[in-house]
Amino acid sequence: MATPEDPRDDVAARLERALHALERQTRAVERLHVLAEASKALTSTLDLTKVFDSILEVATRHTGADRATLFLVDADRGQLWSLVAQGLQHHEIRLPVGRGLAGWVAKEGLTVNLADAHADARFESGFDEIFGYRTRSLLAMPVRSRSGRVIGVLELLNKRSGSFTSADIEMVEGISTHAAIALENAQLHKSSLQRQRVEQELRLARTIHRGLMPEAAPLIEGFEVAVRHDACSHVGGDYYDFIRLGPNAHLFLIADVEGRGAPAALAASAVHTTLHTLADNVRSLESIAAQLNERVRQSTHGERHMSAFLGLLDVPGRTLHYINAGHPPPVVLGRSGAVPLSEGGALMGAFPGASFQRGTRRLEQGDVILGYTDGITESTGLGGGGYGLERLIMVAAARSGESARELIDAVYGDVEAHASCNGGLDEDDRLLVAIRSL
Repeated sequence: MATPEDPRDDVAARLERALHALERQTRAVERLHVLAEASKALTSTLDLTKVFDSILEVATRHTGADRATLFLVDADRGQLWSLVAQGLQHHEIRLPVGRGLAGWVAKEGLTVNLADAHADARFESGFDEIFGYRTRSLLAMPVRSRSGRVIGVLELLNKRSGSFTSADIEMVEGISTHAAIALENAQLHKSSLQRQRVEQELRLARTIHRGLMPEAAPLIEGFEVAVRHDACSHVGGDYYDFIRLGPNAHLFLIADVEGRGAPAALAASAVHTTLHTLADNVRSLESIAAQLNERVRQSTHGERHMSAFLGLLDVPGRTLHYINAGHPPPVVLGRSGAVPLSEGGALMGAFPGASFQRGTRRLEQGDVILGYTDGITESTGLGGGGYGLERLIMVAAARSGESARELIDAVYGDVEAHASCNGGLDEDDRLLVAIRSL
């Protein structure tokens, strides 16, 4: 015979269900509050460190964890590195993907929840020894990009009361979703700032570069001069200049400063200023070269070198005095063939107190001095072959009877045709200078 149910049991059951429902609702409200707090932290700044300091503070506070670390995946190196690690006094942790619990989570894309981390063979106990810390409970979960790729690992250590719960996992999953969005946004912002800095630097370099070069080739009695210079997209260190020293002499320089962008342009600017100052006060070609050498060392702190060809054209004597400081040797094209101009010394800026030897070449009617930078001879063609000095001489010699401008245009056109076979991928300045004796 059935025993009548006690109405009090039914009331107790309904009360228990109501309490469970209230608890679930309270957790849901708390989770929404935490995620709203995390979202607010994310939108407060695009600085990676500040964003994730806030996120980890929220995560530890609402899960009761003692510490938290955010690892990012460095795909190029196959490593994890700690972007933010609470309590480590700015010590960075790096470990291979797949090693340790965080590395395992990054590789497998799965969450790990341990009551005793030291009991798991994947745990790297050495870090506890290094940082003087004892890890007990541990919760680690992947941080995924919008596309689902694992881009980081969020790790929480030592829950203050017991082990991490399913509610903690649910909470941290929501936080990690926000963290992934913040990470991608911050990295996009960082990339955008880097692009802006690069573009600003290139604009500055182009402005400096343009200001250094003569507006037009000089007019020298008894000679014809033609120049063509094209800067690459990164703006290299090619530089040339002509300075009139009076009715009977012209000083000129063909140079290539090591490097690209604003640093190379600024170094070339220092050379430009020094050259013009020396031209007004110094008449010894060797002294000019020696002082330019010291100026390059000073302006670049010994970190950059410059190849240079310094020429002094004696107009009435039709004689070229020159110093070649490690520059690809210009050639004199004439009846005796192609004669390289190699006399000089080491790269400018390479050695303190360097000395230079002067070379001399008498110019006959019709002789052509052809100067260039390595952007011409090293221009890459089909199969990776360089244009080369031999081809440069061959093309120029075939046009040596024409005007300096026609010779320059012919050589330059041949260089471009050679480079076009490789898709025009060269990233170096090109400079050609022709001085023809009339």
